[in-house]
Amino acid sequence: MTIFDASRIALVEIRRNRMRSCLTALGIVIGVATFIVLVGLGRGATARLKEQVANLGANVILVERGKQKSLMGVRSDAGTAGTLTEEDAEAIATQIPRVIAVSPETMTSDLAMAGARNSKTKIRGEGADYFAIRRWEPDEGELFTAADVTAARLVTVLGKTVADELFAEDDPVGQTVRVKNVPLQVIGVLKKKGTSLKGSDEDDVMFVPYTTALQRLAGEKRSLHRISIQAADEKALNDVKDAISALLSERHRINEKDAQDVFEVKTQLEIEEVTTGTSRTMTVMLGALAAVSLLVGGIGIMNIMLVSVSERRREIGVRLAVGARPRDILNQFLVESVWLSAAGGAAGLAIGAGASGLLTLLADWPVQVSGDSALLALAFSSAVGVAFGLYPARQGARMDPIVALRHD
Repeated sequence: MTIFDASRIALVEIRRNRMRSCLTALGIVIGVATFIVLVGLGRGATARLKEQVANLGANVILVERGKQKSLMGVRSDAGTAGTLTEEDAEAIATQIPRVIAVSPETMTSDLAMAGARNSKTKIRGEGADYFAIRRWEPDEGELFTAADVTAARLVTVLGKTVADELFAEDDPVGQTVRVKNVPLQVIGVLKKKGTSLKGSDEDDVMFVPYTTALQRLAGEKRSLHRISIQAADEKALNDVKDAISALLSERHRINEKDAQDVFEVKTQLEIEEVTTGTSRTMTVMLGALAAVSLLVGGIGIMNIMLVSVSERRREIGVRLAVGARPRDILNQFLVESVWLSAAGGAAGLAIGAGASGLLTLLADWPVQVSGDSALLALAFSSAVGVAFGLYPARQGARMDPIVALRHD
């Protein structure tokens, strides 16, 4: 008996018991569909994170405030030490080769008011290089310049969300926004950026020159929150990072062990590796979870195939009596099991792809169904058919034809 003959007999038997065959394959359908959707969700999350890291700009290095240490020697969370200064940013810009842009940063949140409207938003003081580092262009108006920063002018550039909340349909450019009773003239509105790595709205922000923020909005807190730096190219990132760490350690007279009390230096590649690494781990875990569903479906196939072998004893006995070899009986039932699992895998793939598209449309979240995950799901479902169909097939092949023919 050839594989073609075995397939023909298997398809006849599957059609003869349509309902049972559909219910048998249902476990595989659910398992494959679940695998496709969950792996697609994980890959979509990884793609979204990569996109958000790319929004940081090109060849970016971030110098964050370090961890504040209490009198008891206990370190708090990163970003709590108030030790980064304007002079640190200036030293990085002037003393480290292959640095092409530097932006000192301050961050706070406050109520912004324009006429009868107000909005609680993030207020960030930045250098003139910030928008070039982040590759963030104006949608309306213009950006503040180095002259605005030097003179600490009372100007602001709004994110799209803040502009919509404060001015609705009106043109924001040329209008005045008041923060802490300080009048700031709107000179530009930025293009929409989207969400940050932390999931917050990056467009819910207003930018002012960092000198203005330190002198008029920060009160007594004159330290920087962060320094954004752009290296000349990707190959220079690690060298520039090491040079920044050495320079700041020298300026603050600390050794490498105590550096985290003052600053933390991270490259864009390191941020991407951490964020996407977590997402990839989640994708593997989701795929493993879906694989369990496939295994459960395989157990269902094995149970039904055992029932099928028991019901068809006389047929097996007749085939063996007229010259069929045990290997032919083995192939017959094994091919039937593979057909069931492969058909279930194909149906599950179609359902999973449709569900992924629906999730992308309704939830506004990218669910990426790739060719390799589809092939893996089909291959795994077929392998499940072989693995769980082998035992019933062997049971049928080992039957004594005389005993099988006596079966009523």
